[in-house]
Amino acid sequence: MITFQSVSKAYTKEIGVKAQIALADLSFAVQKGEILGLIGANGAGKSTTLRLIMDFIRPDTGSIQLFDNTPRTPSLRGKIGYLPEMANLPDNLTVLDLLRFTGETCGVPKDIQKARSHELLHLLDLWEVQRRPLRAYSKGMRQRANFALALINDPEVLILDEPMSGLDPMGRKKVTDLIGQLKEAGKTILFCSHILEDVDRLVDNILLLHKGKKLFHGTPGALAAQENKPSMAEAFVCRVKREDAHV
Repeated sequence: MITFQSVSKAYTKEIGVKAQIALADLSFAVQKGEILGLIGANGAGKSTTLRLIMDFIRPDTGSIQLFDNTPRTPSLRGKIGYLPEMANLPDNLTVLDLLRFTGETCGVPKDIQKARSHELLHLLDLWEVQRRPLRAYSKGMRQRANFALALINDPEVLILDEPMSGLDPMGRKKVTDLIGQLKEAGKTILFCSHILEDVDRLVDNILLLHKGKKLFHGTPGALAAQENKPSMAEAFVCRVKREDAHV
C-alpha cells in the first residue's frame, strides 16, 4: 500500500548554510488496513514523512510507492484523506461550506456528499454548529471540523498529523473511537502524535524516528520487550536516550 525505499530529504534554510537532514535513508512499508503510528521528538522527521506521502514535497533520493504508483499521480488524491497539524481555514465559512467545497474538489457526487456530511457532523458532534462561521469555533471544534473534511471523500488511506491536538478528553474519545471504526472498515491509517498512550492503544505498528533516522519499526509491545520496559512510552524514552548517548 505504502512503501518508502531508502528515502532521504534535506532542507536548506539559507544559501551557504549546511542543509538540515530531515530524513536519512528511510525504508518501511505499510500494508492495507494497517494503522501505523509515527513517533519521535520534535524534528524527528514525522511530518516530513507525511508531507512526502502527500506529494507536498519530494525526496532528494530514494523512492515512494502509494497504491503501486508514485505520490505525484493526480488520480490518487481522491483516495487519500489528510488532516494537517495546523489547517488555515477561512474564518467566515462554515464547516458545511467547507464539506461541500472539499467534496466537489474530490469529485464526490452531491447526494453522497450530503449523506456523508450528515453522518460526519453527527459523529464528530458538529451538527448543532454546522452553520456557524469557523471564527465562532473553539480549537477543539476546529480540529473536529478538519477531521470531517479529511473523511468527506471516504478515503482508502488516511494521513493524520497530530489528530488529537487541541481536543479535550471528550473530543479525544470521539476521535479515537472514530479511528477504531475506520480501522474496522479496512482503512489504512498513518498518524503521528506526541500522545504515546493514544498511539499505543490505536496502532498495529509504530515507526520510531529520531533526527531523521529509523530507530524501530514494529509493534508497541515488541519495543517495550526490547527495552525491558512495562510500556511503549517508557521504552521510547529509553531508546532515544541511548541513541543520543552514542552520538
